[in-house]
Amino acid sequence: MKSGKTVEALLEEILVDANGADEQLWAFRQAFEDNVPMPAEGTVIGVAVAVTRIDYDGHPQQGLRTACRTTDGKAYSVALGDVTFLEDTTAATYRGAYLKWLGMPAPQQTSRAKLREKLKQTKAGVGAIDISKPVDLVVLGIKQRESARCRLPGQDKELTLRTGGLWNVVPGEIVTVMPKKHWSFAGHPYLTGAITGARVDLAALNLTPLKLSDFGMWDPAEHYWGEDDEPELDWEKKIKACGPRPAYEMEQVVPGLKSEDIDVDTDPISQAVERKEAGDIVDADQQLTELLIADLRCLDAHAHLGNLEFDQRPEMALRHYDVGRQIGEWSLGSDFRGVLPWGLLDNRPYLRCLHGYGLCLWRLKQFDEAAAVFDRMLWLNPSDNQGVRLILDEVQSHVAWAERIAL
Repeated sequence: MKSGKTVEALLEEILVDANGADEQLWAFRQAFEDNVPMPAEGTVIGVAVAVTRIDYDGHPQQGLRTACRTTDGKAYSVALGDVTFLEDTTAATYRGAYLKWLGMPAPQQTSRAKLREKLKQTKAGVGAIDISKPVDLVVLGIKQRESARCRLPGQDKELTLRTGGLWNVVPGEIVTVMPKKHWSFAGHPYLTGAITGARVDLAALNLTPLKLSDFGMWDPAEHYWGEDDEPELDWEKKIKACGPRPAYEMEQVVPGLKSEDIDVDTDPISQAVERKEAGDIVDADQQLTELLIADLRCLDAHAHLGNLEFDQRPEMALRHYDVGRQIGEWSLGSDFRGVLPWGLLDNRPYLRCLHGYGLCLWRLKQFDEAAAVFDRMLWLNPSDNQGVRLILDEVQSHVAWAERIAL
C-alpha cells in the first residue's frame, strides 16, 4: 500500500469522530479531497477514464460518486465502487479502504500496461477505415445535431462522425457512410462523409440481452377485470382462456446507477423530463443522449427521446421508440408468452416504448400495425395502466388520429 498503512489503520484515521453512515461518508469524501491527486487514472467497465472529482451528495444509499471523463471528452458520473484505479496509487489505496468499509471484496487494480491496452482497444485507429468504400457505423448518440458518437459494428472501437443529416438519425440505428476523410485529433478518431442509409439491425449492435427476473405466476382468475355487470371484451376473453402465465420484471439499465439505487433525486431520466417540462429541450435531449452513448440498452432514454419528437415529428419519434422496442423484444425472445406487469417498475421503460410506437403508427395511419401493438400491450400487461383498451376500438375501426383528437 503506497501510504504504508494497513486498510484498518487508514479506516481508523479517516473515520475518527465520524458517527453513522452520513458522517462517515462525508469523512471519506474529505479524505479523498485532501489526499488523492486529481485527475486520477483508471477504468470503468474496461473503458479508460480520468476521475476528476469524488463527491458525496448527502444520500447515504448512493455513497460516494465520481465525475469521470473518457479520453475523447465524454463526461459522466458513476459510483466510486465501479471505478478501478491504477495499481499502487493513492487513489487505489483510499478506494480500497472505502470498499472495506462497504463490506465489499478486496478491490481489483489496473496496471499502466493494461490501461494503455484499453486505450488502444477503445479507439478506432486512423488506419481502421478504408475511405474508398462505404462503411457501416453503429450510432450511439447525436451531439447537438453536429456530430455523432459511433462505433464499428462488432467492435468496441469508437469514433466521432461529422456529417450533415444527423437530425434524421436516431441512436441505435446503423448508418452507412461514404467516407471523405478520416483523422485523429488529441488521440480521438474522426470521420467525415455522407450518410447514404440507416437501418436497425439488432444482431450488429452486439448487445447483451436485458435480464428477466421471475416473479411467479400471474393468474387471470385472481385478476380484477372490473365490475361484474361490465361486458366482457374480446381481448379479455382471449387472455382468460390462456390461463395462468409466468410474470417477469425486465432489467432496467440506467448507466452509472444500479436498479436499486434509482430514485427521483438521482435518476437522470427524471432530470431530463424536468428539463423538458421547463422548456429546455436541448439539455433534455443531450442528457438522454449521454445515457445511450454509455449503454444503448437504456430503454427509457429511447422512450423519452421519442417523447421529445412526438408532437412535431412523429416519424422520428416512431424510430426512437422502435429501437427501444426492438431491444426489448430481442431480450424477451420470439417465444415469450409471459406477463410484464406495470406494477414491477423496471418493466415500464419497455412498455413506454411499445406505447409510443403504437401511438405513432396510429398517427401515421398504419392502423393494423398499431392495433397489433396495442393488443400485445394488453397481453403483456392486462392491467392496462397505459389505457390502450380505451382506444383499441377506434384504431381497429381505422379512425384517424386527427379525427379522434378533434372529437
